[in-house]
Amino acid sequence: MDGTRLSADLRMRRHAAEFVRDVTARSRLPLDYSVESLRVVDFIVDGLRKSGRDRTAVGHVLFGLGVYAGEVLVRRAGAVWVEFDEEQRELFGRPVGVRMPDGRLWNPLGKVVKRFEAGERESLRTFYLQLHGRARPGLPGLPAQPGPTETGGTGETVVRAGRGTGGTGDRAGREAGGTSARAGRRTGGTGDRASRGTGAASDGL
Repeated sequence: MDGTRLSADLRMRRHAAEFVRDVTARSRLPLDYSVESLRVVDFIVDGLRKSGRDRTAVGHVLFGLGVYAGEVLVRRAGAVWVEFDEEQRELFGRPVGVRMPDGRLWNPLGKVVKRFEAGERESLRTFYLQLHGRARPGLPGLPAQPGPTETGGTGETVVRAGRGTGGTGDRAGREAGGTSARAGRRTGGTGDRASRGTGAASDGL
């Protein structure tokens, strides 16, 4: 593992642990890094939406929830935190994200912001299942092998590491909404860059 990736991985995992410790010290929320706990993330974000506060006022909480969601992928789906390169930062509007075992990149920080902006159309748990729920033949538990590019929710474009990015996309029967593209491909959301630059708290990384 190179030094840059190690730095991002250690930093974000530490932040996730601190966030969980602080939140659970104040409440009994079951943030146990399980897939089901992503329902709790959706629930917390919905509560923030209903509070009437703007994104800037709750940016630090959204950032912590995004880090937590990414850490669930790290612990449950074999992903790793990575530092984005310049092009990826421009695309995602974030300095870090997670890389799936098959090389796809995901922007959990942006996905949480989309839940805050769009509500139930954007679900952290559903997106996890779309990324990781279909195993490749002979490799139980690993996500299906994608093509060169796949597209996630708005601002969460999933790309093969070191490759170009895809356009809009979603699969038929999707739960997270968005426009359809290639039938049978696993994607989620609208795949544009509308959430780029959101969540000011991430700038502190």
